[in-house]
Amino acid sequence: MDAFSPEGLFRSPHRSLRGTSVYLHHTNRPPYRSIPPESLFSFLSYPHLVLGDFNLHHPLADPCCSLSEREFTLSARYLDFAFDIPYHLLNTPGVYMRFPFDTILRPSFLDLAFTNTTLSPLVSSWDTPLPSTGSDHVPFVKTLKPPEKMLPPPTAHWALLDLHAVGEAVNAFTTLPCPARPTLYSLGRWFDIPSTRLSSLLTSHARSKRPCPHSKPWWSPRLSSLRREYHKFAKISRLDPSRLNWSNVKSLRRTYFKAIASAKKTHWSDFLSSATPHSLWTVKRLAFGCPPHRFPDLPGASDPTDVVETLLHHFFPPKPLPPVLLHLTRHEDFTPLTSEEISRALSKSSNTAPGPDHIPYSVWKSVYCLKPSLLPSLLDPLLAHGFHPPFLKNALGIVLDKPGKPSYDSRSSFRVIVLLRTLSKILERVVTFRLSAQATTCSLIHLLQCGSLPGRSTADAALILQHHVESFHHLGYKVSTLFLDVKGGFNNVESPSLLSLLHRKEVSLYLV
Repeated sequence: MDAFSPEGLFRSPHRSLRGTSVYLHHTNRPPYRSIPPESLFSFLSYPHLVLGDFNLHHPLADPCCSLSEREFTLSARYLDFAFDIPYHLLNTPGVYMRFPFDTILRPSFLDLAFTNTTLSPLVSSWDTPLPSTGSDHVPFVKTLKPPEKMLPPPTAHWALLDLHAVGEAVNAFTTLPCPARPTLYSLGRWFDIPSTRLSSLLTSHARSKRPCPHSKPWWSPRLSSLRREYHKFAKISRLDPSRLNWSNVKSLRRTYFKAIASAKKTHWSDFLSSATPHSLWTVKRLAFGCPPHRFPDLPGASDPTDVVETLLHHFFPPKPLPPVLLHLTRHEDFTPLTSEEISRALSKSSNTAPGPDHIPYSVWKSVYCLKPSLLPSLLDPLLAHGFHPPFLKNALGIVLDKPGKPSYDSRSSFRVIVLLRTLSKILERVVTFRLSAQATTCSLIHLLQCGSLPGRSTADAALILQHHVESFHHLGYKVSTLFLDVKGGFNNVESPSLLSLLHRKEVSLYLV
């Protein structure tokens, strides 16, 4: 069904809105459903909604559902294809939409709704408030609003986390034993379920905050009282000037605005007095304001979808994937993680912006203090089998403009920062410590390498350069120094070459 509006829909330049109703039934031939995913999800420059009965089960929609490998493979084909285009899944995980008449069967999650990137900003709510229509499926209501009136989604206020309640829940939290002979699917699913449960547990015990564009950190109850009193008497004087003296209203007004100026000055002084090296950028932003946002004006990209595709191919060029092992083996050279390693990894973690889970490092530090054995029990099987699950590879990519560029019509005028899940960064830091311990013994690095190694810094590099310069000067030579900036080296490391090098250097197999 296509809807058309000459003036544009939702005060946007898009004049069309397409809705696709889907019903997939079983077939005996691949893809074992009546409609392939290529026919459902397509690249459209205008809003597109895909919804209906997919007859598919997937952990993203129903984390508590026990799936066979065949069911997971079947549903993953549709959802992975949708996410790659990309489309977004609207359903709230765990909110069931099918309630079988046979009470022996558990409720399930067969009705799905997807939106493309053009329609996603217009979605303000998704809910199932309506009663049953007589079938075993309940309807849902999706509300679309212009993005100008939409407030940011509610986020967890981690500073007000109830540590007492979290402590009881974390101490009672248990994980199932790792499969004896895991596959990629079974080990990934074993990790996905407890990590999703743990993230939901932490989020449910944190108060929600919904930032408002008009919120003022310097506001106080006294200012509310003064504002209420001023507006009350100002209204009375306007309706009946004989009841009040206008000079008294002016005096109340001066008192109210002087109190506002004093509150702002006091708040700014307190903020500066308690500033730390980590908050200096916030001080600069508040003092000088934010720079204007620059939208990429790329040639050949006429709409946001084209811009997204162009930047994705620029920042993440396609490359051949490394070979994937279907069966995993437990490496004998693996040493179990210790609480001290987790503590060391957390101590090196700063409060940087978290990834898709929105859980900062401070929360994991609290979890570690409450139950030190929890994180090692989750991460041990991954390291033992040399497996990094797809759950930890999901990231948020934020495109930032490089300051001082003469024009912003080139892809090189922008850069991307990738925000991974903090749990993934903790595992990455543990592996870094273990790999750096083998770096010297296995001759992985050059003797003059100074960066990213414990005990070495930029000062060592400067002293080495000074030593070489002075040595040649004593021999009567003139010395020139050439510095090279290897651009984009990290993203262009060839995985097969790196793996071959680590094998030749006899690095521990689980680290390779």
